[in-house]
Amino acid sequence: MSKGINYRVRELQQRVGRYLITMAGGALRSTNAPTQLLSIPGSEQQLSQRHARSVIDLCLRAGEAMLATGASAADVVATVLRISTAYGVSGMHVDITFTSLTVSVHRGMNEDPMSIMRIVKVRTIDYTRLQNVYWLIDVITGPDGPGDVDETREQLSAILTTPHPYRRWVVTAGKAILAAGVVVMFDVSFVLVLVAAASAAISDIMTRRLERWSVPAFFAQMAAAAVTTVIAVFMFWLRSVGIEIPGSNSPTVIVIAGIIMLLSGVGLTAAASDAIGGYYVTATARGMEVVMMTLGLAVGISIVLSLSLRLGIPVAVGDSLGDNRSVISGMVGAAIIAVGFALASYVRMRLLPIMAIGASLVFAVYWFVLPLASSPGLAPAIAGTAAGVISYLLYRWLKVPEGATNMVGIIALLPGLALYRGIYALMDSEYGVTEALPSMVMALATGLGLAAGTTIGGFVARRTFGFDRSAMLALKRSRTPR
Repeated sequence: MSKGINYRVRELQQRVGRYLITMAGGALRSTNAPTQLLSIPGSEQQLSQRHARSVIDLCLRAGEAMLATGASAADVVATVLRISTAYGVSGMHVDITFTSLTVSVHRGMNEDPMSIMRIVKVRTIDYTRLQNVYWLIDVITGPDGPGDVDETREQLSAILTTPHPYRRWVVTAGKAILAAGVVVMFDVSFVLVLVAAASAAISDIMTRRLERWSVPAFFAQMAAAAVTTVIAVFMFWLRSVGIEIPGSNSPTVIVIAGIIMLLSGVGLTAAASDAIGGYYVTATARGMEVVMMTLGLAVGISIVLSLSLRLGIPVAVGDSLGDNRSVISGMVGAAIIAVGFALASYVRMRLLPIMAIGASLVFAVYWFVLPLASSPGLAPAIAGTAAGVISYLLYRWLKVPEGATNMVGIIALLPGLALYRGIYALMDSEYGVTEALPSMVMALATGLGLAAGTTIGGFVARRTFGFDRSAMLALKRSRTPR
């Protein structure tokens, strides 16, 4: 009797022990599907070779156009996936570097996979053609469904081979207007506005000629910065010999305008967007381009400043420069800068008022948060966030490329004055490195704040107004495992 009771007690203890072990294992072990797939599942679609090639060619051409005009890697991937899904090609793999775009399609077990790479040979800024590409992609992925893939390829080819909306001299005029807007922000004389515009036009003409001679972009940037600085030094020399041009009391703004004009074409926001999105190879390459273009600019300015100081020309940076700016002059200058950049980037004329209003609003945000955000780079980051939100809304409503509106919003906030002060301090004293460090850190913090702000603003706007399925898939592919 007692043996039977003991046996049942031990059996009950074993059952309870096994149950507790099972419960503990269930609390630790996952029984659901993994939250992050190790690879994208292949497709068993039996696609014809011609259809697959046509869809891949269409995807590559659209992706190349976006990558060549500075779109972020995540946007390119999302666009390619949207097009391929619309034409019934699933399981597509997309790989992007700074200079190439590769697409691979698994066509089932009975067909060979197909992989094609396209090299991005040209870097250009033509936002009108890019906007037309966006409109075409919306038609492809719209509710009515895509048309014939061959007809769509012909439409895309027609868009990409369309001439620029206006002549090249308008681009030069746009860069002159951009430089003039920078001077207006500093609330100085009209004479300096004209001189800055003329120096920007000369720099652009010279840069274009150097590009035709296949001179590397680093040296072209250096030469353009040197020319702008020479004009400013010449005005300092005129003052030193007693020739006073009315209203030319701050020639430094000419160099600052040139710095901002030359930095306006650098893909700072795209590099930050790729880094935050997880496309580190593309982000590194774009970041290196930003560094090299900025170094070219700094070297050109440094050479001219060094020679002028050795010759005894009294070049100086006004300590109070920029302190007398008002919110009105800043907003007007930002609007003029926006118009100039839009013209230099082949944006449609009817969009210029929208660009000007957006840039003015971003500068107003920066002006009002500046007293409250004393940390370096914080106020530019907040203003950049506003620019990112505005950019996405304009893209969603009017298909204006986000890169265009982002740059329009932040150009007025680029750290031209801080960068120039750092370069001048570096050339003016044997302890130049120590004296230049605060200004250089301020310039770096401002640039990073603007880049991060535009990226965060775009992300918040997307989350608020909704991703499409392909954009979400592109984002998930770039996330770290969980």
